[in-house]
Amino acid sequence: MQSAPAPRGYVVFRQTNAFFYCCGLETPQAYLLMDGGQRRTTLYLPERGKAQLGEGAPPGVEDVALVKTLAGVDAVCDRETLSAHLAEARVVYTPHAPAELRAATRDHLQWADQMAAQDPWDGQPSREQRLIALLRSRFPRLEVRDLTPVLDELRSIKSLREIAVMRRAGRLCARAIREAMRVTRPGVVERQLGALSNYVYAVNGAQGEGYRPIIAAGENVWHVHYFLNNCPLQDGDLVLMDVAPECTYYTSDIGRMWPVNGAYAPWQRELYGYIVAYHKALLSLIRPDVTPDQVMDEAAEAMRAAWEEWMFSKDVYREGARRTLEFRGHLSHPVGMAVHDDGGYHHRPLAPGTVFAVDPQMWIPEEKRYIRVEDTVVVTEEGIENLTSDAPLELDDVEALMRDEGTQLPYVLDMR
Repeated sequence: MQSAPAPRGYVVFRQTNAFFYCCGLETPQAYLLMDGGQRRTTLYLPERGKAQLGEGAPPGVEDVALVKTLAGVDAVCDRETLSAHLAEARVVYTPHAPAELRAATRDHLQWADQMAAQDPWDGQPSREQRLIALLRSRFPRLEVRDLTPVLDELRSIKSLREIAVMRRAGRLCARAIREAMRVTRPGVVERQLGALSNYVYAVNGAQGEGYRPIIAAGENVWHVHYFLNNCPLQDGDLVLMDVAPECTYYTSDIGRMWPVNGAYAPWQRELYGYIVAYHKALLSLIRPDVTPDQVMDEAAEAMRAAWEEWMFSKDVYREGARRTLEFRGHLSHPVGMAVHDDGGYHHRPLAPGTVFAVDPQMWIPEEKRYIRVEDTVVVTEEGIENLTSDAPLELDDVEALMRDEGTQLPYVLDMR
């Protein structure tokens, strides 16, 4: 495995998710060799560069004892020795999927690689493809296989220590949502709510945003992954906020919708209230040893009576709510080192340690309305732990929080 490259410019180095997952070392231009036959792990490191010394150089090949302690490896060598250690190998596994850095997910990275490959003035292969080509050219007898599925399987179940870090990330994004609700009013710009979130992360020791935030008000909500965040909030609109921090290489995922003026309008209560009720039904049914499809089938059955009795003011609302019960994407995606994490769970019964987003959604295309609510949960032996439950869910609780006249943070008082 290769680490992330040295940063270009005055930016803080950030290791790739997979490399950090396997050894926890934050050194650029490094290589990790895990020898299954010998049950021996070696890190191949550069020397500490003179230019880095004034900035606090990361561990290098000179720091054998320190690196062994930090990373738990058996040996630390110069990178020049890697070729000799690979010379007798017949099979090598290396990741074929693009390596994730901060705020990156595999689907977006693969799209970017595809765009570069199709560009007649670019066409550069990815770092992963270059490494595979180097291995095959330098060792013609070597069989190169894909390590990505193995790593995905490992990352699909979180350890207790991973869950502890994600619990912190979940509490921080819930706190960011709470603070954003308290300062929301007409005239505030979407990105200012994001700035407040970043403040919450920074003062609590997080490393910034876990992904590009979605802060959409009014018509912007219809664009599912809206990201410009540059419009002022208007009286009468709903605002959707989907944000989370990065905490020691792990993130979370949350989504809430609330009224800009502090009181849900009748149509907003009608639609968002329905999605919240469905969300609660999903949360109550998630447990180990059942598949996501079973959970969604059971939730749809449990909500059918509520759908029949719900007071929908328009036929298109009733039809949108019915379609929601048929949609299969409500137990949405894994969450972990990436917000759309690697390692799937839809193809098998849920197991303790599986972490994913519960994200019921409703579309009303006739009026371009998109309604959703989201939490990140971890499957336990008894059911789930909701990692983002500190953010208010019930509509009355949201309105009560927005009426709170308590002390507000000084930097948001002059946002108008």
